[in-house]
Amino acid sequence: MSPRCNHMFQGLSLCLLMFCAGGLLCAGQNTGNTSQTPAGSGSDVSRALEAQIRELQSEMERMQSQIVQMQSETGKLREELHETRVRLAAFQNDHGPGPANLSAEKSPSPSSGQPQSASQTKGAGNSLKDRLSNLEENQQVLKNKVNDQYQTKVQSASKYRVVLSGLALMNVFSNRGSVDNLDVPQLAQAPAPSSSNAAFGATVRQSMLGLDVFGPTLEGARIYGEVEADFFGGFPNAPNGTTAGIMRIRTATIHMDWDNTSIVAGQDGLFFAPLSPTSFASVAEPAFAYSGTLWAWVPQVRVEHRFNLSDQSAFVLQGGILDSLTGQPPVYSSYRTATAGEASGQPAYATRLGWTGSLSGHSAQAGIGAYYSPENWGFGRKIDGWAATADGDLPMGRWFSLSGELYRGHAIGGLGAGIGRSVLYNGDLTNPATSVLGLNSAGGWAQLKFRPIERLQFNGAFGEDNSFTSDLRYFPMPESYYNPAIERNQSGLVNVIYYLRSDLLLSLEYRRIWTSELDKAAYQAGQINLGAGLSF
Repeated sequence: MSPRCNHMFQGLSLCLLMFCAGGLLCAGQNTGNTSQTPAGSGSDVSRALEAQIRELQSEMERMQSQIVQMQSETGKLREELHETRVRLAAFQNDHGPGPANLSAEKSPSPSSGQPQSASQTKGAGNSLKDRLSNLEENQQVLKNKVNDQYQTKVQSASKYRVVLSGLALMNVFSNRGSVDNLDVPQLAQAPAPSSSNAAFGATVRQSMLGLDVFGPTLEGARIYGEVEADFFGGFPNAPNGTTAGIMRIRTATIHMDWDNTSIVAGQDGLFFAPLSPTSFASVAEPAFAYSGTLWAWVPQVRVEHRFNLSDQSAFVLQGGILDSLTGQPPVYSSYRTATAGEASGQPAYATRLGWTGSLSGHSAQAGIGAYYSPENWGFGRKIDGWAATADGDLPMGRWFSLSGELYRGHAIGGLGAGIGRSVLYNGDLTNPATSVLGLNSAGGWAQLKFRPIERLQFNGAFGEDNSFTSDLRYFPMPESYYNPAIERNQSGLVNVIYYLRSDLLLSLEYRRIWTSELDKAAYQAGQINLGAGLSF
């Protein structure tokens, strides 16, 4: 306990003892004058003493709480002081010995036994003055560093460190053709009769906020968590509500990491389809969503184990269970009902075998995955959803790299395949006579990246999602929760991304979309998108 705490404790203890003595003295005087005290006053005195004792106990508990709090604050201050001393030592090591140290090295040692002349004495005085001046300068530097630490510190209710991160992103865009979503288009569609077939706008709702939480070590595992959100959750019902995006959860995960094994629980991306094309025009949804990119942010629990082949190469085996999603939109906005996947009474299952390593001095990865999702569409109509995936990101020499994914699946609209449709049906799903057909689909994407320097990259990519024509023609008039007539959706992009600094970027992208319906010509649309982002 610090001396300040000891003095405070002693002073308060003395005051409490005097208070008790005064109370007892008053009680003794009242007892001695029983002839002048009304009947029943003894019980009053007892109650008064009991009240004083309770008050003393309460005061002691409050004092103990304050002392514990002061001890905790003192410990934190000591830790911050130690960290500041370490930083100051590192600062001095980086900049070499200060003038004070140089003066000390040049001045004669008092133990040399040589008498000092007047000039030496004067020089010693100047050296002392210089040292004091340098000490003040170092103190000011230390103060500034402490202020910087205070300003950048994110407070947490626990003792564990929290780091705030994010991306402030603005996109300015110009569209030609009719699209499903103005700022982040994924589908081209037939223009409305009153449409001008052109649009111009800007948005900041793809900006993101993130928190990294560093927890304790438990059973040898390092524990940390991540939360990420953006403003792509819809629009408020208000004037100009299109510029005020609603915040939504993207991912929120808890990690337990051992040396070669990890457990991850929370809402995260698809670990068996981990890649997507590079784009800052499409951040709220991965580029080529619904045209070749499997994606979803799904609640899940997974286990990962690494088999190290060398210092730079390893096999990674992943497996887990996921919330079984089918792509169905919510029935209600205020409460949740089970989708067909959740109504099956069991989760979805997935696994991936991957390789990470180095080729020609550049990082590389490749993997294959599998997914299974039981679905119950009511009245005994059960569908097996499944997917097989392959992914890779491989360098091609010094400046180029090739990346991409392929998939083949059945009833996986919840992962973005089949334009978000898992099934087709020929009537009302509440009717037991209605038939349900799982929709087969296949697709993928490929991207070529050219990076001549670290700050500059050029990307060209193409993706496609195909729904099987035989399934679309199975019913004379098929129905689904999204357009049942869409047969193919294709997207292509070219972009250039330049980092002015490591945290400041500019992006220019052109994207083209072709969406085909059965027995109709493909609808086309294009977008030019200029983005500026600041990461923090």
